[in-house]
Amino acid sequence: MSKQMLIGGIIGAVAVTAIGAVAGFQILDKDEFAEVVSVVPVTKTVSVPRETCKDELVEVPVPTKDPKQITGTIAGAVIGGVLGNQVGGGSGKKVATVAGAAAGGYAGNKIQENMQEGNTATATQRVCNTTQVSHEEPAGFDVTYLLDGEQRVVHMDHDPGERIAIENGKLVLTP
Repeated sequence: MSKQMLIGGIIGAVAVTAIGAVAGFQILDKDEFAEVVSVVPVTKTVSVPRETCKDELVEVPVPTKDPKQITGTIAGAVIGGVLGNQVGGGSGKKVATVAGAAAGGYAGNKIQENMQEGNTATATQRVCNTTQVSHEEPAGFDVTYLLDGEQRVVHMDHDPGERIAIENGKLVLTP
């Protein structure tokens, strides 16, 4: 056997072994991994309640010392009686005094009531409102992959990279 034939045989054997190893690796690789075509990040909108408070100035009624307006009624009756007493003469004077006192009492009551309603003070009041604040949060990845010539999509909680491992014929979805 010539030296050239021996070298050719060795080179041929090495080439056949290498080609067989590469082909075998590709077959094994196809069965153990799915090729990732695309990875799309997915987000979700989350609403969180937030309370905001501020101080506002408000008008509040001032409590009165005479809620039944007795002072105004008495003062009005006295003034009305004095004025009624100035009208007429004899028994008409008495009627005018009584009528003046009654009218003056009513008028004094209403005047004091109007004055008391206008008595207000300014106070600070805390006003709070709850609003919803929204923001985006990561919610995983939609991964398109190729397996056995079919393109499919799976949702994963992490980016798998260029390929997804397959174990017992199923995708391994955990990192």
